[in-house]
Amino acid sequence: MTVRARKRSLAAAHAVGIATAIAVIATVELLIRGGVINPFIVPLPSLILASIPRIVAEEHVLQRFWQTTQEVMWAALLLTVAGIGLGVLLYRFRLLRLACETWVAALAAAPIVLMYPLFLVIFGRSATTIVMIGFAAGLAPVILKTVEGLTETRAVLIAVGRSFRATPAQEFTKILLPAARPAIFVGLRLGLVFAMINIVGVEFLINFGGLGQLINELAERYDLPGTYGAILFVILVSIVFFALTERLERWLRPGK
Repeated sequence: MTVRARKRSLAAAHAVGIATAIAVIATVELLIRGGVINPFIVPLPSLILASIPRIVAEEHVLQRFWQTTQEVMWAALLLTVAGIGLGVLLYRFRLLRLACETWVAALAAAPIVLMYPLFLVIFGRSATTIVMIGFAAGLAPVILKTVEGLTETRAVLIAVGRSFRATPAQEFTKILLPAARPAIFVGLRLGLVFAMINIVGVEFLINFGGLGQLINELAERYDLPGTYGAILFVILVSIVFFALTERLERWLRPGK
């Protein structure tokens, strides 16, 4: 596929996505106005959109958005360094992988957010607690996908590298890491999903931080349009980080 055809395909996909979102919003609006959906549970989408300027002006939502973004950024940095590093460690030492891989997979299914009292005791009621819970929640997918990508590298590629007398460092940087890169980025995306869910959830639970705290405050005031408007900013955080990871992957794979 040529670059121009790829751009046209992406533009068409974005257009379909936007049209689908508009259609869903319009359908929900009609269902609420028709009495099918209770407006005391789900407010009118038009009211949600109208509440955004208000919460931006009155609730300092941009500052809260930046605070949550910073927490996600720190968690993402920790996930990248520690997750990929531990994945490489498990790949290098087979006995360690056999001993720990099942436990790492179990960690991926564990409800880390329920351990927030323990994190509060260790780190206090601070942004560090929120970042560390997000990091712990997203760590397992990054480790597992890194191990998967490295172990599934085709043996012929490794054999060719060794035939050219590649050093272990060259074998890793020139063969293993490029071959495992797609799987690693899948793990990073999954880790970011888990991290963001837990970060916003803990902000809500301990009433500290950015957007999660704002959602808590608006919900306690029963400001439904404002609550859903704040949730839109949480969605915006996820869109920003997914777009950044996608661009980073394309930059690292210029030939694709």
